Amino acid sequence: MLDAAVAWMNARGNTEQWGTTPYSRKPGGVARVERYTTENAPYIAESEDGTPVGALVLDSGPSPQLPIAPAGEPERYVRLLVSDRRYAGQGIGAALLAHAAEETRRAGVELLRVDCWAGGGGELVAFYERNGFARTEEFLSDAWPGQVLARRIHGTRESISVPAR
Repeated sequence: MLDAAVAWMNARGNTEQWGTTPYSRKPGGVARVERYTTENAPYIAESEDGTPVGALVLDSGPSPQLPIAPAGEPERYVRLLVSDRRYAGQGIGAALLAHAAEETRRAGVELLRVDCWAGGGGELVAFYERNGFARTEEFLSDAWPGQVLARRIHGTRESISVPAR
């Protein structure tokens, strides 16, 4: 999914967000995914026939490789959110974020944060805002513009559904 996401972004003219090298060929890319599946809480969204259509990785804080300060309170942090571009527009990302909110609530934590690429006209930032997140801080990682967003999680339960294709 990550390699396909890079190809999809590049086909749309976006070479700045994740670059042009397939994720699996980037230095440390495969090792990072292996850590996500062993050290973090990964979640896979599947279609009705069991096809993986999206992935979410939650952690207890931001990546130490980024210039983002810990929240100063317990938090859950979206480290990775990706969907299969063949299923684009079907609400997979939104469903996975709703699941992240539910997992955060279940853990008794009230803060869910994410960081994302803030370039390209801010479309990705707007996606997170449509899903209940608010901008907190901007950052630069080398020349890569980033935005941290936060969402307060309260005691009410949200229902989660992953759309079928």
